[in-house]
Amino acid sequence: MSMIIKHIEMIERIDQLIRLQVTGSPDELASKLEISKTKLYRIINTMRSLNAPILYDLSVQSFIYESSVGFRFGFYSRDVLEYA
Repeated sequence: MSMIIKHIEMIERIDQLIRLQVTGSPDELASKLEISKTKLYRIINTMRSLNAPILYDLSVQSFIYESSVGFRFGFYSRDVLEYA
């Protein structure tokens, strides 16, 4: 079970870096996250399979979202979801 949580936490961290447009190159991002480039691409492909419109933008040297998206995982009270 902890592997699933670690994977989700990694997705959340990558999502945050993409939103800030500070991922750097794939090599730099893998280094920041202390994972291999192969594992990084596996996670990015997982995110894409969940409909994340991820692209790499050469002009800003960062992964970006092609369109505005949100990512949320976990259980929340209905009150929180009504205002999200």
